[in-house]
Amino acid sequence: MLNRVRIFFIIVSVLVGSLFGQQKLAQTGFQFLSVNPDARASALAGAMTTVANFSGALWANPAMLSESGKSIEVSLYMNRWIAGIVHNGLSASFRPSQGEYGVLGISLQYVDYGDVEGTQVAYNKQGYIETGIIKPFAFLFSLGYARELTNKFSVGGQVKWAQQYLGPAITSYVKESNQFEIKNMKASGLAFDIGTHYKTGWKSIVFGMSVRNFSEEIKYAEEGFQLPLTFNIGVSANVMDFVPKKYKTDYLLVTMDAVHPRSHPEYIKIGLEYRLLSLLDLRMGYMSNTDEKNFTFGFGVHKFGLHFDYAYIPFGVFNNVQRFALRFAM
Repeated sequence: MLNRVRIFFIIVSVLVGSLFGQQKLAQTGFQFLSVNPDARASALAGAMTTVANFSGALWANPAMLSESGKSIEVSLYMNRWIAGIVHNGLSASFRPSQGEYGVLGISLQYVDYGDVEGTQVAYNKQGYIETGIIKPFAFLFSLGYARELTNKFSVGGQVKWAQQYLGPAITSYVKESNQFEIKNMKASGLAFDIGTHYKTGWKSIVFGMSVRNFSEEIKYAEEGFQLPLTFNIGVSANVMDFVPKKYKTDYLLVTMDAVHPRSHPEYIKIGLEYRLLSLLDLRMGYMSNTDEKNFTFGFGVHKFGLHFDYAYIPFGVFNNVQRFALRFAM
């Protein structure tokens, strides 16, 4: 089994090296795939590569599905994103036979970009004509699976089908008919995530990694683009494990991810979660090397298998972002 784990890490290292050999900054599409709708994750600045989060693991590292200790869990998400954009989502995990055969997960996400006034170039006084209201949207459906290979090492993967519709657009000018050719800007494709999770066995320190949104090039009409491929490596621990017993309080999680995206310079994400009386979680996070957002805040309340999470993210010129999540596990 140890040899299998080593071989897996070698394969992942080679894959990641080839994926990021040529970086294209600001050249990716389907950016909604980079937005984690989960409130707990957002309050921790997204540093979730090594944090158990039930089916919410599908938004960060599918290997963490293996840490779900419940037979069935369902989560609902609402993300009030920038510019009036709303992300609604659902995820669920299933752990049959006490996890003997691994853990299955599914997720759905729908993005409503709001109403947009459509216009088209025209040879009139205004230079354009109005074409009515456009209702752009995006949709995601995924299937994930994770399994413990040993009592310390887990792997997981996910296949995602994503689609985005941006309305009609002019693609070319036909000189013979003196008209513009118009096509609907709709594109779809498959993407894949893989991840690992390793418990060191010393205190509560764990390591993990994930590669998200690996896919072929996708096209809108004539123009091709890549998805927002991202490599994450993370570490986390309950720092109370390192405090003398007489000074211990409740659980205090510290988590950190290093992120290498295709369309943005590298950055660090750090999250803190303090648990009070096994009922209330207080959270905050920090993201480096970003223009409009740095600190994140939030809380969670959980009792009788029901969890409610809230996140508030100051977002510079976009004011703020708020996320809500409701989870039930049994």
